[in-house]
Amino acid sequence: MNTMPAIFLAHGSPFLLDDEIWTAELKAWGDSMPRPRGILMISAHWEERPVTLGATTTVPLVYDFYGFPEKYYRVKYPAPGAPELAQRVRELLRESHGVADDPSRGLDHGAYIPLKAMYPQADLPVLQISIPTMEPQALFKLGKALTPLREEGYLIFGSGFLIHNLRLFSFHPVDPPAWAHEFDHWAEGVFTRKDADALLDYRAKAPAVKIALPTQEHFVPSIVTMGASDGKAEPVSFPITGFVGGPHTKRSVQFG
Repeated sequence: MNTMPAIFLAHGSPFLLDDEIWTAELKAWGDSMPRPRGILMISAHWEERPVTLGATTTVPLVYDFYGFPEKYYRVKYPAPGAPELAQRVRELLRESHGVADDPSRGLDHGAYIPLKAMYPQADLPVLQISIPTMEPQALFKLGKALTPLREEGYLIFGSGFLIHNLRLFSFHPVDPPAWAHEFDHWAEGVFTRKDADALLDYRAKAPAVKIALPTQEHFVPSIVTMGASDGKAEPVSFPITGFVGGPHTKRSVQFG
C-alpha cells in the first residue's frame, strides 16, 4: 500500500470551479499523487469541539456561503462515506483528544470545491473532521496523532488559505501588495524547513499577520498538515503557487 502525502491546499470560493487554470492545476496535482484509499479532510469551515467526525454515508453537501448565483447551490459531489477511516480516527484520537460524531454533517465548500477539481469522479471515500481549537500546539499534536493514516493509504488533506482577508478580496486583476509577498515568502521558508517553532508562533513571527489573517480558521489546517509530517525525512513541495483576488496566496503544500 502506498504511503500517502499530507497536503494543505488553498481552496478559494465556489468561483474556483470557473477558474480553468486553477482547476487544471488541482487536477494535475491530484493525478500526480498515488491514488488514496480515502481522504481525511480538515476544512477551515467547520469548527467544533471536540474533534467531530462528519457523515460516513453520502448526505447532502453544506452550502455554507451566501449571495452566490443559483448554479453554485446545485453543485453535487456524492463521495462515498468512509466508515473504516472514521473508526481508525476514533482509535487514534480517543484517548488523547476525544471524539464526537455528527452523522448528518455533509462536506462543506472548503472540502467539496477542491475535491471536485482534483477528483471529479467523486469515487474516493471522504471523511471530514472538525477543527477543535485555534491553538497551534494542539493542532500540531492532532496532525501528529493522525500520521499513521498515511502509512495506511489515506490522504490527510488540510483545506484553507494561508492569507485570508475577505475585506481585501478583489474580483479585478490587481498586483499583490508587498506585505502579501513577504507573508508568502515567510510561509514558503517555514514549510520548506519544516520549522515547527516558527509555524506554531506564526501570530508573532509571520510578517503582516494581522492584516493577512484577521481570523485564524483558514490558516490553521496547515498546522495539522505539517504535524502529520513531523519527524519524517521527506520532501516538501509547492504544487500550486501564485495569487488570486489581490493578496490571497494560492500556495499549497505537499509533505512527502
